Amino acid sequence: MQDPLEVIVDNDSKLTLHGLQQYYVQLKPEEKNRKLVDLLDALEFNQVVIFVSKGIRARELDLLLKESNFPSDHIHGGMPQEERLKRYNAFRKYDSRILVATNLFGRGIDIERVNIVINYDFPTTDEKTNEAPADQYLHRVGRAGRFGNKGLAVSFVSTDDDAKHLAEVQKRFAVEIPVLPDHIDPKSYMA
Repeated sequence: MQDPLEVIVDNDSKLTLHGLQQYYVQLKPEEKNRKLVDLLDALEFNQVVIFVSKGIRARELDLLLKESNFPSDHIHGGMPQEERLKRYNAFRKYDSRILVATNLFGRGIDIERVNIVINYDFPTTDEKTNEAPADQYLHRVGRAGRFGNKGLAVSFVSTDDDAKHLAEVQKRFAVEIPVLPDHIDPKSYMA
């Protein structure tokens, strides 16, 4: 080779999700549902992915959202693959605008219209893969603001462990994630 280049990628490099605004909300676990409904009422969005920790939580939160008249669906690894594909394709085709999901949806899913991600349950160490919370956070919030679009990520912090994991994310990726303000200009996260 003539003039070869060696490219070294640093795993601990800065979080480079350009155009993605990130915030957190400090609240008690029992306040999450009300805050989620308030956010969905207040924010403008194309499509939203709401991440939860377990399949049963995805199903229950989806039911709560439907009871609150939000057009939602849910997906998790405990479903038959045929059902997961059906729901994924419906979301991808914009048949539904809100999807409650587990980490199953955190990697390799690129849907152009997703402009908001909400970490209803802050990531913890994955029991199956042993993946660290910071890595899961990166994959989850990376679902918004794809394809050069803007996006918004909001994380609920309701336990001491959540706060610890948020601090790890900020330290590892050299990013400051502020408290969610009372008002966000939709132009800052909508294309």
